[in-house]
Amino acid sequence: MVEKLTEARIKANKKWDEKNKERTSYLRSRSSAKSFIKNKATKEDIDMLKDVMKDRLNDLKGV
Repeated sequence: MVEKLTEARIKANKKWDEKNKERTSYLRSRSSAKSFIKNKATKEDIDMLKDVMKDRLNDLKGV
């Protein structure tokens, strides 16, 4: 059973989101990427994403 959020919890969540916009954006993007890969990506998409991830890892190693 899903519990409904109280007004206080909704307000607190909104306040946190406003204070942490960059983190909220990061989490939303990460969730979207995972969902795309798990639910919609074709083999070609996954092959392309592997290359992109390999390049990104190399960039991060250079930092």
